[in-house]
Amino acid sequence: MGDRKADLWHSPAVHPLSKEKVKEIADSLNLGCSSEEIDVYTAHYRESLKSYQRVHELVEPALPVRYPRTPGYRPKPEENTHNAWYYKCDIKGAATGKLSGKRVGIKDNTAVAGVPMMNGSKIMEGYVPEFDATIVTRILDAGGHIIGKTACEDVCLSAGGFNNAMAPVLNPAKKDHLTSGSSSGSAVLLATGEIDLASGGDQSGSIRLPACWCGIVGLKPTYGLVPYTGCMPIDMTIDHCGPMARSVYDCALMLEVLAGYDDGRDPRQHPNTTVPEYTKLLSEDLSGKRVGLVKEGFEICEQDVNDIVRAAAKMLIGAGAAVEEVSIPAHKDGIHIWTPIGFEGAYQTMISDNVYLLVFVLLTVNCIYASYISAYSVGWKGQHFPSLLDKLGQACATRSLDYSEGVRSRMILADYMTKDYHGRFYAKAQNLGRWLTNEYNKALADYDVLIMPTIPYKAPKIPRDDITVAERISVSLSLIPNTAPFNISGHPSLSVNAGHSNGLPIGMMITGRSFDDATVLQVAYAFERLRDKTKGTKK
Repeated sequence: MGDRKADLWHSPAVHPLSKEKVKEIADSLNLGCSSEEIDVYTAHYRESLKSYQRVHELVEPALPVRYPRTPGYRPKPEENTHNAWYYKCDIKGAATGKLSGKRVGIKDNTAVAGVPMMNGSKIMEGYVPEFDATIVTRILDAGGHIIGKTACEDVCLSAGGFNNAMAPVLNPAKKDHLTSGSSSGSAVLLATGEIDLASGGDQSGSIRLPACWCGIVGLKPTYGLVPYTGCMPIDMTIDHCGPMARSVYDCALMLEVLAGYDDGRDPRQHPNTTVPEYTKLLSEDLSGKRVGLVKEGFEICEQDVNDIVRAAAKMLIGAGAAVEEVSIPAHKDGIHIWTPIGFEGAYQTMISDNVYLLVFVLLTVNCIYASYISAYSVGWKGQHFPSLLDKLGQACATRSLDYSEGVRSRMILADYMTKDYHGRFYAKAQNLGRWLTNEYNKALADYDVLIMPTIPYKAPKIPRDDITVAERISVSLSLIPNTAPFNISGHPSLSVNAGHSNGLPIGMMITGRSFDDATVLQVAYAFERLRDKTKGTKK
């Protein structure tokens, strides 16, 4: 970062503003600037742009890329029988560590340096990050072996499992049925045994939903426990990433590696976060634990789903837990509170070229212009990713026709609500989120965990090619009434297989107190052991 030599020529980072351009912008903002002001501003900007030039020339601190790798390749159909891979690669981590010998898949919303990242969408085609996400570095430092990027939904804004730009991801239980999403590829590859561990992202249930319909374990950790640095955001207030595995033990092991403070790179985190050895806290003995079956979480479900999850929860009595029903009326409003945040937050963070949400006052001599800037690019300290912002900006400007119908439908409503109602419903929903969190906390003061079905119904068949637009966009929101509220509240929430109906997996969701992920894992572990013993007895 030394001084520049005066005799060297440097290409301008930003083209100078002409008087005509300054006037055009001022008029578009209805500022009523005089010709004298235009002259003064134009001259003033020449000085300001020197700072932009210097920022352009300085070398920014980057996330570490510690392990050699090649770009990998797109797998052929015979290597990708369930359409669950986006890219195959071969990145070996440290020689020893907690994840030594584990094959790991990374959800394709997460950056792996040198490996293409599509985020399930045509708009991201061609993007290759130059950095490793923090969770990728932690997995490799712990000895994990990353063997590929797993397929996900189009910009992760769907829960169906059939909106990946390449092809629908096929359910391992029945290939003509949905997997759910958006972490669909991760769940499928675990269920088929092609990987041992996977990362997932969860803004409305996207770890837990495919875990449910694929019959594996997926944990949305407490908000901020696992750093989100280097993952594609949807809305900073509901972004979570976490572990997925075939067993609760492996899920706990992966959480030990992923969790912990990221040196200020991720503002979602608290610096005093502690990470226990979750695997050492697992136990089959739940003596003294109280389990609440959330009445409102069962009321919306198919009868066979209810019956299987209730029977699974009551098995915990055999481990010493007390199990009883509890009513949390606010739970039914959780999906409604999530909707403005999930729609408007996603639009402004990912799609609208960073134009709304946070007020940022720009002082230009004597003119004040209040503009709204996305939380993704402005308003927080942490690690930013200019290459990703460039790609998103270009994509939004040139490839908007490549968004899926579900994404387009969200864009229109979110644009309307943001511009015509100035984000007031987003703001009110955030306020109501504190009320919702407190209502869950009241119940969790009496119960160690809360239980309900993960998804209200069994996996349906993958839609036909001639599916209507109405049918395509209706799938996602019907899946998330039980999962999305806990993205608002931030409580740790895990899906574990409770059983099967008509050959299709049914998930039981276990939710606990914030930063008490250990108890959630303990209850899930005890159930898993009881379930597997019961299966052995039946055999």
